[in-house]
Amino acid sequence: MDAVVRGASVYLLLMLIFRLAGRRTMAQMTSFDFVLLLIISEATQNAMIGDDYSLTNGGLVVLTLVGLDVLLSHLKRWYPVAEKWMDGKPTIIVEHGRPKLDVMNRARVDERDVMMAARETQGLERMDQIKFAVLETSGGISIIPQ
Repeated sequence: MDAVVRGASVYLLLMLIFRLAGRRTMAQMTSFDFVLLLIISEATQNAMIGDDYSLTNGGLVVLTLVGLDVLLSHLKRWYPVAEKWMDGKPTIIVEHGRPKLDVMNRARVDERDVMMAARETQGLERMDQIKFAVLETSGGISIIPQ
């Protein structure tokens, strides 16, 4: 039972941390982000497993984590408010060629990020060619041209 409580606690704590960190944190991983993720996984392993390194305990922790993931996916489907809290909602960051700087600052997105998405997905070269840029719940940026 201790492994279940530890696993669930670490899962919920990490979910909260990554949700507070914002969508752009997980959108595109750099090598720094990958190293950070590896360190986090090593740090949380000890918190979840404790002193019991048995196969049974490890399996129990894995089952707990997968079970929580399934449960939360059902919660998101049944309660839209839960989905909004866990995943956020799409946010307009550029409207009719004008960046919404206050929204962009809160989301830690700059104009270079928007223009990179505009070039990659639509072949656009200037901000005034963008009707809307939307920061998606996945952390990616969708571009709707003028």
